[in-house]
Amino acid sequence: MNLLALDDDRLLGALRLLLAEKNLASPAEVAERLAITEQGSPAQGARMVAKAWTDPAFRAAMLEDGTRAAESQGIVMRGAPPLGVLENTPALHHLVVCTLCSCYPRAVLGYPPFWYKSAGYRARAVRDPRGLIAEWGTVLPEGVKIRVVDSTADYRWMVLPLRPAGTEGWSEDALAALVHEGDMVGVTVPRAAAPAA
Repeated sequence: MNLLALDDDRLLGALRLLLAEKNLASPAEVAERLAITEQGSPAQGARMVAKAWTDPAFRAAMLEDGTRAAESQGIVMRGAPPLGVLENTPALHHLVVCTLCSCYPRAVLGYPPFWYKSAGYRARAVRDPRGLIAEWGTVLPEGVKIRVVDSTADYRWMVLPLRPAGTEGWSEDALAALVHEGDMVGVTVPRAAAPAA
C-alpha cells in the first residue's frame, strides 16, 4: 500500500468536506468541475480549427470571441479566462507562451505539455522564437513575421494555423486529425500526410 497516496486521498477528502461545510462547493459541483476539466484535450481545439477551416462564419466568430465559439461547439468554458484566437497568415505566424508559469487554454487544449511549462521554452520563445520553432521543424519562409503572444491568468490564447495545401474537400474529421497541440500553440504547423479517406 502506498502511504503517500493514502495521505493524498485523505487530504483530498478533507478538502472536499471542508468546501461543502463552508458552502463553497458541493460534492456535485466538485464532481462537475472535475468532469469538465477531464474533457479538455487538444482534440477539442482541433475540432474548432477544422470547423474554422471549412466554415467562414464560424472562423469569423472564433476570431471575434474564442470563448463563445468554443461554447457553440459544446466546450464548457464557464470559470475559464477568456479565450483569444490568433490567426496565422502567409505573412504572419503566432507563437503562444506563458512567460511567468503555464497559463494555457485547458478547456480547448487540455493540460499544458511539459515543454510548454519549462523555463527553457518560456525563455527561448521570447529571446529566439524563430530558432525555437525551427527546432520543432517549423522553418518559416523569409519575410514571414513572427509574433510572440503571452498567455496570462487573465486571458488565454490559441493559434488558428494555416490550412495545409491539398486538403480541399476534406471532411472536418479528416482535417481535425491533422491538427496537433503544437500547431495551436505555434511551435509546429499542420501538414497533410495523405489524401483524405
